[in-house]
Amino acid sequence: MSRADIIFIEMCKDILENGTDTRGEKVRPHWADGESAYTIKKFGVVNRYHLAEEFPAMTLRRTGIRNCVDEILWIWQKKSNRIADLHSHIWDSWADENGTIGKAYGYQLGKKYTFRQGEMDQVDNVLWQLKNTPFSRRIMTSIYNFQDLSEMGLEPCAYSMTFNVTQNSAGELVLNSILNQRSNDILTANNWNVVQYAVLTHMFAQVSGMKVGDMIHVIADAHIYDRHVPLIRELIAREPLPAPKFRLNPDVKNFYDFTVDDVEVTDYQTHEQIKNIPVAI
Repeated sequence: MSRADIIFIEMCKDILENGTDTRGEKVRPHWADGESAYTIKKFGVVNRYHLAEEFPAMTLRRTGIRNCVDEILWIWQKKSNRIADLHSHIWDSWADENGTIGKAYGYQLGKKYTFRQGEMDQVDNVLWQLKNTPFSRRIMTSIYNFQDLSEMGLEPCAYSMTFNVTQNSAGELVLNSILNQRSNDILTANNWNVVQYAVLTHMFAQVSGMKVGDMIHVIADAHIYDRHVPLIRELIAREPLPAPKFRLNPDVKNFYDFTVDDVEVTDYQTHEQIKNIPVAI
C-alpha cells in the first residue's frame, strides 16, 4: 500500500484529535460566500518520504500530476509570475489587473544575486553547487523576501528548499531535500505540494548525476478547514492502494529542458475523486 497514504491518514488523525480549533478567532481566510474560514490546526508537522522506494502520490483520491508538474516548472524553470504561463487556473484568485501574482514565487527565483561563483539566480546557484560543491551545507533557496511581501498576491506558503547530498554504500551521490512551508491547506494542497517537490528533487538529482534519497516536508501550520472536515474524514476512511510507478525521461540532462511530458506516472490506481471542494481565499 502507498506509504504516502499512511502518512496522510496519520497526519489528519493527529490534527483532528490533537489540533487547535480557530473558530471564533479573527482570521484572514474566507469562503466565497463571505463567511470566515476557520481551521483545526497543528503546529510543527514533519513528514519524511523515501523517494528512492516510492513515488508519494496519494491514492485516497487522485492528485493531478500534470498540473502539479506544470506549476512547479512555472515557478522553478520559467520563474514566472504570469498566470497566462500556466495551463491551469489555480492562481486566478490571486492575480492582479496585470495578470500576475506580483513579486511572488517564480519572480523571486528569477532575481539575480552575486554569489562567490558569479551573478546568477537561486535556481542556477543550486544547480551549480550540486555539480561543483555537492557536499556544501549551503545549498538552499528562499523566496520569502520581506522587502517584496507587500507586492505579492499571496505570501509564499512553500517558501524554502534545502538540498543535502549524502553517499550510499556503493559510493554514489544521493540527493535529499527539505521543503519548508509556513502554512499548508491539508485537503487541497498537501499531496499536491509533496508531489511537486518530489518531482523537483528527482529532476535535480538526474541532471546532477545523482540518485534520489529522502524528502522531508516541514509544515509550521498544518490545517484542515472547517468545511473540509467531513471530506477529510471520508478520505482517511478509505483503504490505501499500491503506490504508482514514477519515471523521468532519462535523456534530459539539463533542468531547463524538462517538460511536463518528461514525467511519467504509471499504474496510478486511486479511489474516486472528491469533487467541488470549497477553497478558502
